Amino acid sequence: MAEPLAFTVAPGVADAVKAFVLPEKLGFGAVAAPVMFAADWSEGKWGPGRLVPYGPIQVFPGARALQYGELVFEGLKAYRVGGDAPNLFRPEANWLRLRRSAERLSMPPVPEALFMQGLHAVTGACVDLIPRASGRALYLRPLLFGTEAGYLLRNSVEFTFMVIANPVEAYASGPMRVAVERKDVRAAVGGVGTAKASANYAASLRASSAAVARGMTVAMWLDAREQRFIQELSGMNVFAVINRELHTPALDGAILPGITRDSILKLADRLGFKSVERPMAIDELLAQIASGECSEVFACGTAAIVSPIAALADPRPGDKAPRHYTPQLVDVAAARIREALLGIQERRAYDVFGWTRDVPALPEGALAV
Repeated sequence: MAEPLAFTVAPGVADAVKAFVLPEKLGFGAVAAPVMFAADWSEGKWGPGRLVPYGPIQVFPGARALQYGELVFEGLKAYRVGGDAPNLFRPEANWLRLRRSAERLSMPPVPEALFMQGLHAVTGACVDLIPRASGRALYLRPLLFGTEAGYLLRNSVEFTFMVIANPVEAYASGPMRVAVERKDVRAAVGGVGTAKASANYAASLRASSAAVARGMTVAMWLDAREQRFIQELSGMNVFAVINRELHTPALDGAILPGITRDSILKLADRLGFKSVERPMAIDELLAQIASGECSEVFACGTAAIVSPIAALADPRPGDKAPRHYTPQLVDVAAARIREALLGIQERRAYDVFGWTRDVPALPEGALAV
């Protein structure tokens, strides 16, 4: 990796950090960290980064990020549980995925050194604000968006890269109830499903909101061509324990390649599971749940880590009400996997994979008032 770049610290950063009080109830994304990082792309190159107090930003109403959804982002966490210094979990994987997302939307890639600088600057400034309890962390959201105004259907020539952060607790608490979505489509092969683009999440909101209105937690998405094969949940990948094997939908060109998903697949063998990546038909899975062949289902993602699924509701055409399928087990294998993964992330367990990364301290005097 390239040598760290220099960045500026704006007036008011030290005061903003000093004035911040960490509330007892954090939620997920509800509490903003007091600082953020930004760098701009113009005239074909990246400018220097800057650490500034968190607050509103100026953007033209005609900016392509607003008009055409020219925005990609990432999500990862900084932990401070198993040691005094904070650490990140697989940040290189997040950088690579942001680069792939940017390439899909024809946006300039963020250099690895700049990406890491943003993470380190925000985490370093907020080091004393990172929750120390297990299951809590500083959630980091790097984002890249087009700032040039105009309606021509072309890419911006001006972009901003930012890192914002939130002290958080677990995204979901308790087992989820999942609604199979048989009408709307989240993403299709050849589209932007494999990119972490804002448009993907916007496309999922109607079905997810409808699921919540029916007393469910989230929607499960099927493939666009046949509406037969499972893709993912809104914001999470999905796993099923079938005949004591760990099954997950194979990446099909429309599924977001989750870093937590990939980590679980690498952990599976050490936890005694054979992992299987394959096309998973929804009707087959529901039949396996009904027969007991599938004993457990769970979802995973950076926000939720590993979240058990208590029931799936399937609104088949012609039925007056959705059919409900309840796995025999809830949060058994999922709990083992969650603890194994979280133990590595929080540095409470030995990191055999070398996944965790130290966050260097800010230069001495960087936050001087």
